[in-house]
Amino acid sequence: MTPDPTVRKELFKTLLLAAIALFLIPALTYGFVRYATQARDARFQQQVQDRTFASNASSDQKLAEIEFYRKRPPSSICSNTEPQAQRYREAACARYGEIWQFHTVRGVALWTLAAGATLLLTIGALGALAFASRKWQYLSFVLGWRLMTLASAAEVVLQGAMGVWLSFWITAILAERYYIKLIAVVGLAVLAGVAVLVTRIFQRARSNNAVDGELVTEADAPLLWRRIRQLAARLKTTPPDQIVAGIDANFFVTQAPLTVGSRPVTGRTLYVSLPLLRVLSVHEADAVLGHELAHLRGGDTRASALLGPKLLQYDHYVQGMREAGFTLVVYHFLLLYRLIFQLALSRDSRAREFKADRIAAKLVSAQAIVQSLVKIAAYSHYRGNTERALFERDHRLSGALGIAETVAQGLRPYAASDDFVDDMRSAHIPHPFDSHPPLSQRMRAVEHVVDSDDFGAIVLQAPETTWADEILTADAIEQRQWSRYEQQFAADHEQALAYRYEPANEQERELVLKYFPPVRFQLKGGAALEVNYGGIQPAGAEPLLPWDAVKAIRYNSSSFGDSLTVTLHEKGLIGAKSTKIKLAGLGKQKDSFNAAVGHYWRRHQIMRSQQ
Repeated sequence: MTPDPTVRKELFKTLLLAAIALFLIPALTYGFVRYATQARDARFQQQVQDRTFASNASSDQKLAEIEFYRKRPPSSICSNTEPQAQRYREAACARYGEIWQFHTVRGVALWTLAAGATLLLTIGALGALAFASRKWQYLSFVLGWRLMTLASAAEVVLQGAMGVWLSFWITAILAERYYIKLIAVVGLAVLAGVAVLVTRIFQRARSNNAVDGELVTEADAPLLWRRIRQLAARLKTTPPDQIVAGIDANFFVTQAPLTVGSRPVTGRTLYVSLPLLRVLSVHEADAVLGHELAHLRGGDTRASALLGPKLLQYDHYVQGMREAGFTLVVYHFLLLYRLIFQLALSRDSRAREFKADRIAAKLVSAQAIVQSLVKIAAYSHYRGNTERALFERDHRLSGALGIAETVAQGLRPYAASDDFVDDMRSAHIPHPFDSHPPLSQRMRAVEHVVDSDDFGAIVLQAPETTWADEILTADAIEQRQWSRYEQQFAADHEQALAYRYEPANEQERELVLKYFPPVRFQLKGGAALEVNYGGIQPAGAEPLLPWDAVKAIRYNSSSFGDSLTVTLHEKGLIGAKSTKIKLAGLGKQKDSFNAAVGHYWRRHQIMRSQQ
């Protein structure tokens, strides 16, 4: 699979940012050390000459002494091993002294630059290993995960140390003074980054393996279970240990531990979609079931079950590096490896989809697998359109939403409409990281190509019998599942309305206040500041600062009392106007205050963009 231009652009952008993050601070450190040591060497040589010429030594002795120090400047003496330079070396290179520091930091900067280049090459090699085969894919990620963790820890510590060192020496040499506050700010940022890094290394990512559905026992669907066992026997694979039925527009198999309702299940699990089973004939559904069982036979689910938790843990670690400030120096190379690995994973997944399709075509028929794919794509697209239109409504949803009935009744008229073929063609364009190939490629792979103009006729074919009819508990499961789904859908929609409403009337205001009530923060002297959906209400008699007036916000920490600098959209004599809100006494409420300001301002921005 050749990455499309969008993916290539994303990879190049991430590679560029990774290189900048890996090399910027070490290169700056090395350059500054060279500048500072060259200047010191020149001053030292001048001092040697002045001292030597002022001495009573002979001309030959003076020239010899000048030549001795010219060949052995302070910048090189710490690495000099000549016996005649021992006293000079011991005097100049005292541990932790200025010359020793610059010599050590120069070496650290060079080694860090070399390590960064080696790391990028290693990421490329691990990526190539992941593309080699599925077996090497797992090995690549296990090795890559450990290496990326060690490399990120080393980079944060080394670049952090260089950052703190530079915060002292740059101002000390260029301005002949140092700034305790600057050193403290850089040091605290580095320590915070190290703390987050260590926490993320040992913190377990929360995995949500809950599946919305219900178990279908053999007593609930004896004929379906018998057919699945027959198909598994023909494929020479072990049948699933349990079947889960739900209303998601999807079929899948997995060997990962799951939670169905409140019950944990392990082993081989087959998930079947009841709404899709109702639109597929028995023959078409058999092809889909054969496709899923082919994944079990090929070891796809076992590989996914092994790799899935590790990917989740890695992503959790990468996300932590993005959010922790100084750890951004390692975020982009961690992301680069993840993108390359995902490309390899997606290529392998697509190959497995093609293979499963071909197995299903041999097991049942090529026509059956293609028709099932067309019907599944049509149902998913129409259901997505229906739910999207419902979610875009600007009033609260109440009672039964009737999504299942709307989709079931409207699918065939939709398939007969003029928009259907265009919609289906647009649905064929996958994201570069999708594991499922486009329908056109899947049809060619099983050598049964249907013209897109004939898709509607396939969807219009109503099956005489379906496997859903053979599941005794199907109606009850669907009723319970749709009821829960629609309740959650309505709740999500209501919360979305709280972001959309300005509000324009009392009813809308009531809903916005439900999710965005005023938040008060106590300040010094009993004063209080309020953050609400309209803006920031400073303490005292100052007027409300509306969100519409806000262009940017910056929190200022100070030992004399924190404050909030708000840049306004309004223009002043020189640039945009700004105002400062005093926050003396905010204390431990700082994080809650920043979170509230960001949350409420973000709501306002979303509301304006929706309008």
